[in-house]
Amino acid sequence: MNNCLRWTDVNDIAQLLAEHHAEVDPRYLKFPDLYRWVLALPAFSDDPSRCNERVLEAIQGAWLTEIS
Repeated sequence: MNNCLRWTDVNDIAQLLAEHHAEVDPRYLKFPDLYRWVLALPAFSDDPSRCNERVLEAIQGAWLTEIS
């Protein structure tokens, strides 16, 4: 796992989110919340403005794969 996560590191981000928010079903998480949670990850260091809905969908999909 990278020490400096970027938006393109969807699998690493999903793994960390699954660990930090094990009680959450990502299918029901709203994108604004997902966005804030990614930005709050200690290892995340990308430009917040580089995110879009497609990136968040990819993270959500990877998170679903991670927990299944």
